[in-house]
Formats: sequence, C-alpha cells, structure tokens
Amino acid sequence: MKYKLLLAYDGTQYGGWQVQPNAISIQATLENALTIVLRTPIAITGAGRTDAGVHALGQVAHFSFLEPLDCFRILGSLNGLLPPDIRVLSLEPVPDEFHARYSAKSKIYHYHLHLDPVMNPFYRLYRHHIHFSLDLELLRSAASLFIGTHDFSAFANEAAEGAAAKNPIRTLSRLDIVPQEGGVRLEFEGESFLYKMVRNITGTLLDVCRGKISLESIPDIFASKDRRKGGTAAPAQGLFLVKIHYGK
Repeated sequence: MKYKLLLAYDGTQYGGWQVQPNAISIQATLENALTIVLRTPIAITGAGRTDAGVHALGQVAHFSFLEPLDCFRILGSLNGLLPPDIRVLSLEPVPDEFHARYSAKSKIYHYHLHLDPVMNPFYRLYRHHIHFSLDLELLRSAASLFIGTHDFSAFANEAAEGAAAKNPIRTLSRLDIVPQEGGVRLEFEGESFLYKMVRNITGTLLDVCRGKISLESIPDIFASKDRRKGGTAAPAQGLFLVKIHYGK
C-alpha cells in the first residue's frame, strides 16, 4: 500500500530536503523515524527538494508499506520521535498510482521580504531584510516579465544537469506581490520549478530594483540561457514551499 505524508518544517538547521553525505537532511530524519516506528527500512519520495535553510508549510512525500497501517497511531509516533522543527501534519493511504512528485499539478512558493528599517528578531530566520528603498511598482513591472512559459535556464543552478538539462521550459502561472506586515511576499505558482529557480528570480528582481540590472535587459537574460547573466540568488531563509496541488 502507498501512503501520503503532508509535512511542515523549519529548514534552518538542515542541509535541505534530500539525503546527503555531509549534512543532516529532512528526508533522512523522516526516514529514520519511519524506520523506527515501522521496524523496517523505509524510503520516502518527496514532491521536490528544498535547499538548505528553506522552509515548508506543505511539503508532500510518499512511501510504500506491505501492510495496512493505523495512520492515527503512526502519526502520533512519528511526531513523538521527530525533532520539534519537523512535523507530519497528516498521513493517509493513497492509490498506488499516486506519486508525490509526478502527480503534482502545481506548486506554490512564497518568498518573504522585510522592508521596514528594523526587523523583529523573531522574523530573522524567515524573511530577507532589504536595506534599500524598494520601488514596489518597479518590482511589479519586473515580476510581470517572468509570468508565462519560458526557457528558465538563466535562472536555474545546474542548468546542464538533471531536469533543467532535459527540459528547461517552465510555465510560471502567477507571481504576485502581496503586502504583509513589515514588507511584502512574492507568491510564485507554477506546475514545476527548476533548481533554485525561485531564489534566482527573486534575486534578479531585487537587482533590478537596486539598479544593478535594467528592466529592459530581462528578455536578453532569458535569451542568453546563461545563469551568470541573472541576478544573485536571494538568501534561503525567506523561502517557503507553501502548498502542492494534486487536483481531484
């Protein structure tokens, strides 16, 4: 049988979602807890890999197990074993054809920018503090150029590897600038995203607003397919994977 996990985590202390040799990962921590609870090695598949320091409110993963599980009991046991910065929000059986990554219809990411001169210290791990005057109209104008279907090679790390090498074409259906206390958040929605695409787009938008990149040059950056032409990646701590849509 196949089971779907809905997860939230504070990524501050982790090297990212994916298992890796030199850092603690969300995936490995969760697999270890599942292995203890179910008394057999468990491998999980996530909907996407979040980078070191990136957070999630709605990450999704799946795993398979031969026997039916008491999901309520397993959920309590998992959260009792996991560190307090990782929580399994729900656990439920799903059809065998469900796949956390390939069944996803769209993903929503939020990037939080703090614009006030002084930032509440409790936000420091979850927002990027901007220390220059940000022109919101310019930010919106620049953001509009990213909406639609494009080759996002210039905004992807490792563009010659993995998914980006196979197909760097992505559709960004929404990039909204939403006011919030102390600043704004950038809301990204698309079917899928390339490696570090959201952080690279955000950094490029900020470079436009600080005058390092001209608004008119953005189409040329797309056409170049060269990551070196884009802006500096925005820091990890402002980024949240908020929700993954699977349709019906």
